[in-house]
Amino acid sequence: MKVQLLYFDECPNWQVADARLREAVAAVGRATEVERVLVTTTEEAEAWGFHGSPSVLVDGQDPFAEPGAAVGLSCRLYLTPAGVGGSPTVEQLLEGLTRT
Repeated sequence: MKVQLLYFDECPNWQVADARLREAVAAVGRATEVERVLVTTTEEAEAWGFHGSPSVLVDGQDPFAEPGAAVGLSCRLYLTPAGVGGSPTVEQLLEGLTRT
C-alpha cells in the first residue's frame, strides 16, 4: 500500500493530518511509510488532482474526494463526527486506508 500526504506550507492543518495519518497507518499493522508531497504550484495541483491541503492518497486514490470537487491550492475541510475540521479523524483515516 502506498500512502501519500499532499499539502502546501501555508496550510495550518497538514501537520495534524500527518500525525493522525501516521497513527492510522500504524493501527493497520502493515509496514507502510507515509510520503509527504509538497504541492507548490497550480500546475502541480492539477497534475496530482489535489483537492486541497491536506489530502491523502492511498494507492493513488483520494478516499475522501467528493465527485466534482475543485482542484487547486486551497485549504481543505472534512466533515468529522465532531463537525467540520481541517483533517480527517484517525478513525476516518483508518477507514480510508482499509477501504482499498
